[in-house]
Amino acid sequence: QVQLVESGGGLVQAGGSLRLSCATSRRTFSSDAMGWFRRAPRNEREFVAAISWSGDYTYYADSVKGRFTISRDNYKNTVSLQMNSLKPEDTAEYYCVASASGADALLNNEYDQWGQGTQVTVSS
Repeated sequence: QVQLVESGGGLVQAGGSLRLSCATSRRTFSSDAMGWFRRAPRNEREFVAAISWSGDYTYYADSVKGRFTISRDNYKNTVSLQMNSLKPEDTAEYYCVASASGADALLNNEYDQWGQGTQVTVSS
C-alpha cells in the first residue's frame, strides 16, 4: 500500500550529506512508528532506521549508526532521515514505512504503509 511520499534523494559525492523527508497523514503519523528501508541493486531490502510513535526511541542498522539520524515532526506530519558521511555502499533506493504495530515490527521488516521511494546515489 502506497500512502507515504518521500523526497530529498539525489546524487552526492562520498563524504557528503543528504536529508530525506517523508510526508504522511496526521492519523498515520500520530499513532504509527515510522522508519526507513533501502534496497540496492541485487540486494534484499535492508532496514535502516526506525522511530517510535512518541519519538522517544530510535533504532539504527549497524551500518549507518553514528552517521544517520531519524527524527519526526508532529506539527508538519513528517519523518526525516539526515544522512551524513555518505559512502558509495549507501547507494540504494530509500523508502519510508509506517507500522501500527510499533517499532519492533519495523525491525522485523513488517510494515503497514510504504512510499514510492527516492533514489540516493553516492559517487566515489
